Amino acid sequence: MSKLSQVYEAQWYEASARERIAGLLDAKSFNEFFGPERRTMSPHLAQFDLTGAFDDGIVVGRGRLAGQEVFVAAQEGRFMGGAFGEVHGAKLLGLLRTARDGAGRGGPRAVLLLLDTGGVRLQEANAGELAISEIIHAIVQVRSAGIPVLALVGGRSGAFGGGGIITACCSRIIVSQHGRVSVSGPEVIETNKGVEEFDAKDRALVWRVCGARTRYLSGGTDRYVKGGIEDYREAAIALVKHAPPFALPTLTAEQQRLTERLRRFGDCRDAPEIWRKAGVPEPERIADIADDTFLTIQRIEGADHDAR
Repeated sequence: MSKLSQVYEAQWYEASARERIAGLLDAKSFNEFFGPERRTMSPHLAQFDLTGAFDDGIVVGRGRLAGQEVFVAAQEGRFMGGAFGEVHGAKLLGLLRTARDGAGRGGPRAVLLLLDTGGVRLQEANAGELAISEIIHAIVQVRSAGIPVLALVGGRSGAFGGGGIITACCSRIIVSQHGRVSVSGPEVIETNKGVEEFDAKDRALVWRVCGARTRYLSGGTDRYVKGGIEDYREAAIALVKHAPPFALPTLTAEQQRLTERLRRFGDCRDAPEIWRKAGVPEPERIADIADDTFLTIQRIEGADHDAR
């Protein structure tokens, strides 16, 4: 088996940021903006006796997806949980602004964000928070310019904190079974509200609340895939073609959908209650069934949408 074939057959969850890019894009089409020869390390981590990474945990560049040029950013969840710091955030922001400035002048067909992050890097909290706010603004500008922004989530760190908010700002969201998306991470909720409110060690609870299957069934994500890099590639190719326009009717429809969802399920205390009320068969087994079986389940009414 060739090395390229091995990359394509690899699982998204187990792959590094660079392996995900290699399998997602057309073969040998990726051009990194800040390669190993241009070290983009955080200047702050040494103050905390922490070892940096030459790319500060994020890879940015351009390549081709099914023959079309795209910009791509991939977070490395194995470095500081993919957390946002000053340099990390600046690289992603620069990518988005470059895409925005190229709109209508031969710019990218889409921007792909391979998110794998626990949120803001505590050692650079102020810079990280500022970066996330600027990234959100830049995503809105990119989408307003007619360029879809896709979020691909399925790594070890999920998409938490500011990463969860960034995910929600994207045109389309792709997840696999290992994907988790939430504004507040389990440990954060437990620390602030107590273990009685949320036990971060209860894996079943965490996956019911933050997990990809819950997000997909309720419409919080747009495509659920089996988890191979090739599965993500196929989904990205399909969704780039059908990203919704970033306009008032789109936002109005999304607000109406969320209002209706709150009306129907606002009194539910846990995900199985929602699935039971929505008529999902055997709601208590959602986390245990195979992907093929899961994908045959009808999503709750209103989950398929052209919003965001």
